[in-house]
Amino acid sequence: MIDLNNPNHKKAFITFTIVTLIILLLSTYGSFEAYHLTESVPFCGTLCHKVMEPEYTAYQNSPHANISCVECHVGSGASWYVKSKLSGLHQVYAVLAKTYKTPIPTPLHDLRPARETCEQCHWPQKFYSRTLMSKKYYLTDSLNTEWDIILQMKTGPQYSNLGLNEGIHWHINPDVNIEYISENDQREVITWIKYTNKSTGQTTFYKNPDFEISDSIINTSGKRSMDCIDCHNRPTHIYNSPPVYFDNAMLKNEISGNIPFIKKAAMEVLRNNFSDKDSAMNQIRESISAFYKSEFPEFYDSHKDLINQAISALQSEFSKNTFPAMKVTYDVYPNHIGHLESEGCFRCHNDAFVSDDGRRITKDCNLCHTIIGQGKKNMMQFTTVNDTLGFMHPIDIGTVWKEAKCSECHRYLY
Repeated sequence: MIDLNNPNHKKAFITFTIVTLIILLLSTYGSFEAYHLTESVPFCGTLCHKVMEPEYTAYQNSPHANISCVECHVGSGASWYVKSKLSGLHQVYAVLAKTYKTPIPTPLHDLRPARETCEQCHWPQKFYSRTLMSKKYYLTDSLNTEWDIILQMKTGPQYSNLGLNEGIHWHINPDVNIEYISENDQREVITWIKYTNKSTGQTTFYKNPDFEISDSIINTSGKRSMDCIDCHNRPTHIYNSPPVYFDNAMLKNEISGNIPFIKKAAMEVLRNNFSDKDSAMNQIRESISAFYKSEFPEFYDSHKDLINQAISALQSEFSKNTFPAMKVTYDVYPNHIGHLESEGCFRCHNDAFVSDDGRRITKDCNLCHTIIGQGKKNMMQFTTVNDTLGFMHPIDIGTVWKEAKCSECHRYLY
């Protein structure tokens, strides 16, 4: 029994109390620091280096590079924090046991809903006006001819007081609910769509005659309510295709347009499959160097530095977008924004989906954007923002572009 009147007992009690408080303080501080460590970007991106290298690299070069991983993948609240850590234990085991898949499968079906993460910053009620988007492309001819296009993106309505009643962001109007069923739950091939007007209770069902889907399948299939992620499915972890990252490098003057056929030479080597990063770096250098030594020997001798600069730029861009060890390439993770290299908008807007009363989900280009300017540099056509130009393909392919989806050619056109 402790007797505090006993000097020895009193001294022991005080010592025990102080030591206990110190241990509790250190434990609290350690737990706090451990919490912050597990919520940090380096923890998420570098702990499992090989597995997470593609995601971490893409994140660092993304529009959300100043947003921590957990703000999107976990969000606020204790329940999702616990869920994320339990999921993390499974992932750590997969890394240690080397049972993880390459590439990592997507979409993530247990991802927190966008309304609880994305919309904490990008809230739907905010008015997003129409915007002008300028794009530069380079052809594979000897001059690497520049082709420009200026689009007016109908993100929101023409007049702000119309709110979300029209424009691309109509899809996330709080008064609208769009549900769909996709094959294999991959969200790539849509087979059934339901539109609900929450204000009036009106519902409209759309079916694609190319897909036979019975009422029993509709009733038993998992339906997904459309949110931000159905279009913005790569808001951060973006893997660009070779034509895209080549054009970006040339736009930044990291690759000189004065090198004849440089885009053609680059696309020829980048179409290959590479077993690892080192072999990719070597093949890029050797292939492009060999092309100019063979086809343009005089140019190579007099512009060796310019060619080496282009090679270095290509190697750098390749390293940011392709990861052979994890089998990650741009086409493994298609970006649903737009419709050039993936189905994107055309998953639904393809003129195939029709309702019982004959209404179609149109693929009319002018529904989402209009062309304000297009053409070769210094030879462009222009019109006003209230008008639109008819699309002109950079290369004359007749009317094929009207009949086929862009992605049928552009997904592997390099």
